[in-house]
Parts: sequence; structure tokens; C-alpha cells
Amino acid sequence: MKNILFVSSSLFGEKSQSGLIARELIDNLRAAQPGAVLVERELRADTIPHLGLEVVAAATQPPEARSSAAQTAAALADRLIEEVEAADILVIAAPMYNFSIPSTLKAWIDHIARAGRTFRYGAGGPEGLLKGKKVFIVTARGGIYTEGPAKAMDFQEPYLRFMLGFLGLDDIRFIHVEGLQMGPESAARGIERARKELGDLVVPAVAA
Repeated sequence: MKNILFVSSSLFGEKSQSGLIARELIDNLRAAQPGAVLVERELRADTIPHLGLEVVAAATQPPEARSSAAQTAAALADRLIEEVEAADILVIAAPMYNFSIPSTLKAWIDHIARAGRTFRYGAGGPEGLLKGKKVFIVTARGGIYTEGPAKAMDFQEPYLRFMLGFLGLDDIRFIHVEGLQMGPESAARGIERARKELGDLVVPAVAA
């Protein structure tokens, strides 16, 4: 039985295009994996605070050595890390804001990036510890950034690919929903391409 973690980060909630395609992807994954358990983590300004010094300090202490205040400070980050550790498949809905990712998604990454727990440094350099998981990232973009002159402005995919890879999450597949702000026809084409890609990739990817 597979555990699926769905992380969403759009300001538009249920009207989010990245969330819409991501949920279609999850439906396909669950159809291919009957009994799969789904955990949802919606990242909003009121659900995911930016990383604070007290969280960083608490994260350097073993749980049994933390004060009650430190335990409270580290509780959310601990839970977020546990969700990722328990997941076999991660589905991340990530709209592009100002050529990069939402600040809430960055805050989530900051909370789960913990030395000694999700990565470590050894004689051979850094090693990610969140290994053996599949990651699907659905992006929503107003323009076209996978090719053409705007490709150099894409600070979304390169950052996510590197940072998640740093944590050991290096089996990543991106599904880009592009051209959403370039007129109705362009938006429809972008959504259609993404849906076609879902149909082409999900079953063999999960079965692998």
C-alpha cells in the first residue's frame, strides 16, 4: 500500500490550475494503487510560518532534551518531516510566482531541511536522506518557460530540482501547465498538454 503526500501552495485554493491538474494526477495514482493513503498539506500564510530562530535552535536538540517551549516550537517542523518520511509518493502543486515558487512552499522546504534528519554531511560531502520516493511536481505558469527566450527566467524548476535533490528526493517528474495568462486558447492548450502528459506517465511511473 502506497502513502501519497499532496502539498499544495497556490493562493487560489480550489480554483488553482496547479492544484486541479495535481488532483487529477492523484486520482490516477490512486486508481493504479488501490488502497493508497492520501495525506494533504495545504500551505497558506496561516498554516506555514516562516522559519524562526526558535525552530532552528530546537531542531539542533534531540527531542528528549528539549524544553516544553522548544518542543512546541519544533512541533510543526517535526510533523512536516514525518509526513515526508512516511510518503512513498509526493505530489507538489507549485504555481510560479515572480519566476520562482510561493514563499509558503519555500517555508515548507525550510522546515523539512534538517541536518542529521533529512540530510547530512559526510566525508564525501552532503547526502540526502529522503531517498526512494517518487516526486511529481505540477507547476502553473502564466507564460512559456520550458522553451524560448523566457526559459532563462525560470528559477522555479531548477531550484526545486536542486533543493529536493539535496534532501535525497531526486526521482522527480515535472508536469508544467503553461501559457495560462496568454489568452483562452493558450491556456486551454497548456491544460490539454498537461492532461495528455498525465495519461502518458502515471501508470508506468508508479509501477516501476
